[in-house]
Parts: sequence; structure tokens; C-alpha cells
Amino acid sequence: MTTKVVVLDYGSGNLRSAQRALERVGAQVEVTADPAAAAAADGLVVPGVGAYEACMAGLRAVNGDKIVADRLAGGHPVLGICVGMQILFSRGVEFGVESVGCGLWPGSVVRLDAPVIPHMGWNVVDAAPGSTLFKGLDADTRYYFVHSYAAQQWEGNPDALLTWATHHVPFLAAVEDGVLSATQFHPEKSGDAGATLLANWVEGLS
Repeated sequence: MTTKVVVLDYGSGNLRSAQRALERVGAQVEVTADPAAAAAADGLVVPGVGAYEACMAGLRAVNGDKIVADRLAGGHPVLGICVGMQILFSRGVEFGVESVGCGLWPGSVVRLDAPVIPHMGWNVVDAAPGSTLFKGLDADTRYYFVHSYAAQQWEGNPDALLTWATHHVPFLAAVEDGVLSATQFHPEKSGDAGATLLANWVEGLS
């Protein structure tokens, strides 16, 4: 049976590249903001690029925050990507302005304290032991990042699987917390490694 995935269309993110990457690993993908389609899908992907506040405004405009919350309340998987990961946290602070996020995880997303910003390009991660997302991927595997902000500490579920990366300072590269997972990097831009990660996620939906 084909696994159905919805990429949430709220005006932000690499929607078509995410769609193609998921189709590459065998998912049937629809790009939409339709709540019924999002509720019925086996998996929901929340992409995101750009500013935290702009993404939250776009998400709220299509009731995306409720779509995500309703799926999680029903125990249905969600995957956030890049800013789609950041907005899962309670707050984002950009240019001194604090924005309210979805609040699914406590904590703030803040600017990386690094001499070169944005953190752009390929980097390794320290995958969490027992990770589903990084199953079969070597420790020296590189993933594609492009961001200036990140969650740099974890205040949520102590049983969550945390994957870290470093760009001058440590930051969360991925979180696996029950049915809610997210990556700060772009798996859809990370070649074969990203395809393996997405395949691992899709496999867990069936």
C-alpha cells in the first residue's frame, strides 16, 4: 500500500523539492493546506525557509498550527524541516524581536553565535543513539544546512532523541520526540543521505 504524505503549503519552504524528494523514496505526495487531506495523510511535512515570524504568520493564515496540533493529538506523525523545525518551539528571537511559535516544544530559537553567518553548506551531525531517522547513515555523513538561527538547548521531553551539530556553537540538528520529528538541515537538498533519512521516516509511517 502506498504511503500518503502531505507537504503543508503555507507559502514557505521548498515545496516542490520536498515533494520530489519524498516521491523519490516511494511516497505519494500532495502539496496542500487542506485540513482534511492533512488529517488523512500517513505523514505531514512542515517545511520552512526565511524568517521565523513570516513563517508563523503564513502558518496561522491557513490554520497550520491547528492542523499540526490536531495530528499530534491523534498520534499521527509530523516532520518539520529547517524553519519548519524552528517554529515547533515556543519562541523565536530575530533582530531583537521575539515571536511566538507553535509551542509544541519549550524553548527558544536564537541566533548562532558564530563568526560566519549564515551557517551554509555541508556539515556532519552527532546522531542520537537509537535514532530512526539516521538509521544506516555513517557518522561522517554530511547534510546540507542554511540557517542563522537554531535551538541551542533542549527543555522538552527527556526521552526525546536529540541529534546535535556544531557551527562554532552546538545546536540541535534533529529531534525525534514520539510522532513529532524535525531536522534543522534540508534532507531534500542533502543528496543520497537526505533520501535515506526521508526513506527512514516514510518507512516508519506504514
